[in-house]
Amino acid sequence: KAFPGEAAAGSRRENASKQESGAPLRSHRDGKGVRAADRIRASASELFYREGIRAVGVDEVVERAGVTKPSLYRSFASKDDLAAAYMRDYDLDFWEKFENPGGKSYSDPREHVLAYIRVLSTRAVREGYRGCGLSNATVEYPSRDNPARQVAEAHKKVFRKRLRELAAGMGARQPAVLGDALLLLIEGIYSTGQQSEEGPAQSALAVAKLLIDASVTKG
Repeated sequence: KAFPGEAAAGSRRENASKQESGAPLRSHRDGKGVRAADRIRASASELFYREGIRAVGVDEVVERAGVTKPSLYRSFASKDDLAAAYMRDYDLDFWEKFENPGGKSYSDPREHVLAYIRVLSTRAVREGYRGCGLSNATVEYPSRDNPARQVAEAHKKVFRKRLRELAAGMGARQPAVLGDALLLLIEGIYSTGQQSEEGPAQSALAVAKLLIDASVTKG
């Protein structure tokens, strides 16, 4: 068992991801091999997110990717190795979406956070939403020695720091507290969005505005 995630959103987050990535991924030297590894990663990403990492076997990944099992193991040492690669890909994709919610950039920290929560809560009330793959991985893998969980934990630490930075930029009286409150809200969207399309995620934007307004000193 074993499988080892935005345009760069600042060297701080990029470096944190790289530090947790471990050994570089291996792939065939020829073009065909590289394409096989890419298909494996894409197929694993789709399956792992939809079904959960532990519920998906290697046979299902190679069948979806249209490759052989030896091809998978030439690129990834184990399923855990592939799972960690999925986590790193997810991390990179997350930062692109977070730093540019809805494909836009925001100079105002309050509008930045609200735009992300607006986009996220809209996704979370759609059928088939499966939350945050990084959060899901920490539930699937209780052992902190697991490579996928290590990538997920590193991501969450950097995300917490980023939200605290944005809270400070808003002028919060206690930026650490507001940042943590926003993180708790976002994690709640990830979770409750998987339970019902009629769940509390539909109120997330209003809740975020209340949190921010209550935490920021009026000029």
